Amino acid sequence: MTRHGKRGTRYTGAYRDPDGRTRSAGSFSTRREAQRAAQREEQKVLAGAWHDGTLGEITFRAYVETEWLPNKQIEASTRAGYMNYLNKHFYPFFGARQMNRISPSLVQDWATQAHKDGLSPRSVHKYHVLLSSIFVRAVKDRVLVYNPCDHTELPKVIARKARTLTPNEYERLLAAMPAQYQLMVETLIETGLRWGELIALKPRHIDFLRRSITIEETIVEVSKAHSPTGERYVAKPYPKDNESRTVGIRQAWLDAVAEHIATNVIGHDDLLFATKVGTPISRNTFRTRIWLPAVKASGIDFGVRVHDLRHAHASWLLAGGADLKSVMDRMGHSQIQTTQKYLHALPDTDQRNLDALSRIQNRT
Repeated sequence: MTRHGKRGTRYTGAYRDPDGRTRSAGSFSTRREAQRAAQREEQKVLAGAWHDGTLGEITFRAYVETEWLPNKQIEASTRAGYMNYLNKHFYPFFGARQMNRISPSLVQDWATQAHKDGLSPRSVHKYHVLLSSIFVRAVKDRVLVYNPCDHTELPKVIARKARTLTPNEYERLLAAMPAQYQLMVETLIETGLRWGELIALKPRHIDFLRRSITIEETIVEVSKAHSPTGERYVAKPYPKDNESRTVGIRQAWLDAVAEHIATNVIGHDDLLFATKVGTPISRNTFRTRIWLPAVKASGIDFGVRVHDLRHAHASWLLAGGADLKSVMDRMGHSQIQTTQKYLHALPDTDQRNLDALSRIQNRT
C-alpha cells in the first residue's frame, strides 16, 4: 500500500493473519522495507509463531472470568477456593491491568508485598502456582507470548517437622470426646478416611461378612454461591482420587457400627453419621464445637486436626510393619511418594532405631 503525504511517500507492508484478515506490518520509507516487513510477518504466520498483540489488551479479571475459570475442569470445592484466592489476593493487585501490561517485575512486586503483608512463604508459593497457571493458559491461547511468573523470586519455605498423634494421645482424645461422636472418631482412626468420605458413609457401603467397607462416595461442603446445585453440600459418586476402594475392617468396629445402626434405626441408604435431621455434619461446626474442646480437654500439647487422624492411621500401619503399597491402596493415594512421608513419623521411631542398633551390637 502506497501513501503520498506532505512528508513524502510512505509504503505499508500488508499480509494476512491466520484468519485471512489483512494486517499491517508497519509503514516504511521504501517499498522494499515494507515488503520485507510483510514477508517476516507472513513467515511467522506460516510457522505458527504469529501473535496478535491486541489480544493481550484484555484485563486480567476479564480473561480469568471469561476464559480461564469457565474452562477449568475442577470440583466445586476447588472452584470455591480459587474464587477466594482471586478475590482476596489477585483481583485487587492485577484485576484491572491489561494482560500484556503484567510484567515479571510486577509479579515480583506482588510476591514481595504479599510476604511483607504477612502471607506465609508456603502460601505465597501456593498462590503463585495458581497465578502462573492462569498465565500458562494465556500463553497457550496466544494472549501472551511469555509467562510473567517465570523466574519469580519467592520466599524460602522452611519444612515443618510433622507431629503424629500417638496411640496414647488418641485414647486421651477419644475419652474427652462426647459419647455421640466417639464412633465417628474411631471410624477415622480405623479406616483413614477423609472427612468427606466419612460423612458420606452409608450402611450399604459396609460388608459385614467380608469385614470391609467400600469408599465410593464423598460429600463436599461449599458456599451456596459457588455450588453447582445451589446447595451447601454436594455429593459426588467418587472419592478424591476418582476411584473407589475397599479396605478391611476389624470385627470390634463392625460390632460397634452394627449396634449404632440398630439403635438409631439407620436405613440402608441413610448417612451413617448425620445431624439429628439426617443432613451431613458440617466439618467446621464439628471442629469448633466438638473437636477443639475435646483436644483442649485431652491435654494434648499440639494443635492436632481432624485430618491428623488420617495421618495417624497411615503412620501406625507403617510403624506396625505394613508394606507401603498396601497402605497406599488403603489410603487412596495416587502416588507412593505421598504414602512414604508417613514412614518414621511416630515420635519414638528414632529411639526404636537406636534400640535395634544396640541389640545388634550387643549380640554375643
